[in-house]
Amino acid sequence: MKKLSFLLFILILTFAATAVAGDPVSYAAKARQLIERGEYEQALDELKRASSLFPYEQSLKTNLALTYTEIAKRDMSAGRYAKAARYLAEARELLPENMELRLLRGVALYLDKDYQTAAGEFLEAGDGVEPLVYLGKISYDTGDLQGALSYWRRARELEPGNSMLAALIAKAERELPVESRMDKGFSSMFDLSFDAELPPGLSAEVLDALESAYNSVGADLGLFPTARIPVLLYTKRDYSSVTAGPDWSGGLYDGKIRLPIGGITRMTPQLRAVIFHEFTHVLIAEITHGNIPTWLNEGLAEIEGRKEFVHPGRNPNLVDASHQLPLVTLSGPFTSMDGQEARLAYQQSHSMAQFMVNRYGWYAVQNLLKNLGERASMEKAVARALSDWSLDLPGILREWHESLPASGAKAE
Repeated sequence: MKKLSFLLFILILTFAATAVAGDPVSYAAKARQLIERGEYEQALDELKRASSLFPYEQSLKTNLALTYTEIAKRDMSAGRYAKAARYLAEARELLPENMELRLLRGVALYLDKDYQTAAGEFLEAGDGVEPLVYLGKISYDTGDLQGALSYWRRARELEPGNSMLAALIAKAERELPVESRMDKGFSSMFDLSFDAELPPGLSAEVLDALESAYNSVGADLGLFPTARIPVLLYTKRDYSSVTAGPDWSGGLYDGKIRLPIGGITRMTPQLRAVIFHEFTHVLIAEITHGNIPTWLNEGLAEIEGRKEFVHPGRNPNLVDASHQLPLVTLSGPFTSMDGQEARLAYQQSHSMAQFMVNRYGWYAVQNLLKNLGERASMEKAVARALSDWSLDLPGILREWHESLPASGAKAE
């Protein structure tokens, strides 16, 4: 009898331990420990298992939604916007009344250029400043300046002192008088706006060149965008007033390709080179999400542009071992440079980028850009992309420097 009582006691203890280990609180605690260690997927599996066992336990649903959200934030930081949006959709299903989740998913979709779905999320997220700002950005990016101004002005009424809104409104107001009188053209991937004063037929030639760039540059960089790309052709006067860029600027990409056409009456090799150059910036922006030093961005764009036309004054041999700009200067914007310094900056950037392509190939460059898109530093992105060569950034720059002539002509 005593033996039977002892066995019964052991069974009761075992059952009690199992119940404690498998209750909602213990599952949540284990998931928190996994999250603290950065093991998000394992935490997700733990909470999914718990939710299936306790389908009516609200705390588990909340914890599961928060875990989906943390994973989504991690993916957004790494530039994986579509994946983040999918996780946030799961979180939103668990907490349908949470407007912050709608807003965050809208941001992920906007960054992924899924504008239509993003707009739906922002419209559901309420009439706050952030949803209105992003609805304005969607309108702006898709060519509806009036719509953008309407959203941003409503947001400014809620936050009159918001300097970012003031800058967005000022930019759109500067562009609206010019763009409102533009004609429109379209191709499979491009939305073209052009000044009505431009010669007839030139817009069609520009669209043909853009389609050629789409295929050629896309093959080099390993990306063929699916979102439509806005392109604007200006007179030189309008280009200066809209962009406020430096006098030497021959084009600009700021989310839209902007080209000063001036007195050009037909497609020229020089204009094709500018189109290929600016389209390269489109792809680089999409791959790296802006996390790229200017010298690499401009250097790759120069490679693509110079396949179409090389200006006589831009011979690669203009860069030599004794006449160079510091890397820190080349990593920042070129817009504040004067014409002579800018020419040298573009020359040196082209030389460095061309050396990398020639020595390591386009595949390595594609991996480098992808690493930058996942928010790696330039040093880490290079080390990962060129691990087969056991090279880091200083090693590449040293090899490039050693490949230069000891002396040569200076930039104009």
